[in-house]
Amino acid sequence: MRTETEMFDVILQTAKVLQVDAVAMSGSRTNPKAPKDEFQDYDVVYIMEDLDGLIADLAWLDRFGKRLIEQYNVLEHRRLYLMLFEDGNRIDLTLCPKEHIKEWVDSEADFTVLNDPQGLFVPYAPTPKRYWTAPASATDFDKSCNEFWWVSAYVVKGICRKQIIYATDHLYGICQQELLKILAWQIASDRGAVDIGKNYKYLFNYLPIEKEKEFSALLDFSSLDKITQSLLATMEFFHQEAQYLAQKMGFKYEKEVAEKMIEYAKERLN
Repeated sequence: MRTETEMFDVILQTAKVLQVDAVAMSGSRTNPKAPKDEFQDYDVVYIMEDLDGLIADLAWLDRFGKRLIEQYNVLEHRRLYLMLFEDGNRIDLTLCPKEHIKEWVDSEADFTVLNDPQGLFVPYAPTPKRYWTAPASATDFDKSCNEFWWVSAYVVKGICRKQIIYATDHLYGICQQELLKILAWQIASDRGAVDIGKNYKYLFNYLPIEKEKEFSALLDFSSLDKITQSLLATMEFFHQEAQYLAQKMGFKYEKEVAEKMIEYAKERLN
């Protein structure tokens, strides 16, 4: 596997050959608090005058190495080339026209300029708090609770109909995301705005190990029985943590609604 130094060298040398105007990097490699491991991507942007000319022939991508798999995407005025190489390194390369540099800046939480002789990035400052969680407002809290209990009924319906994908999608994709949000707000209530990371990846760095174990135990969706167990445990977990946050922050919590929804689920699933 090529070293970080070797990867930066190929990134900058390729930029030089292509005569791009500026190079910057975003993602976890710009965050000193992010854990360092072999799975960190190189999230790189090339800023150039002539995007069409550069994408007309993509043979130059071979300069980065032999690709195991790749994916191309269009993001507004930008082009994104995701490349996983045979040596295990990965580059997520964005090509961005010079006139749309702010479009890229606004899409990133933070960035580090690697080469910018024209000072194209000088007018722009990163927004490192993009994935930070601030303390909840009463309205935020009420909406989260309502969403959780409302969608829990969809999970019940999916289980009763033996629709595993439907039930799992609503359980993890919505209900458990609201639970994670409540946990994040608990942290923010003590610390103020805090870096939870994309997809809550740093959340459990701030919580007791027991909380992580309790949440991890909810993630077995291998059968309808397991999904049922997960839903009922998720509902109890959310009920407990939401009450705690409400009491701490002085929020109104619809405890009666929560208890009725728990009973609704138990009556249909037990």
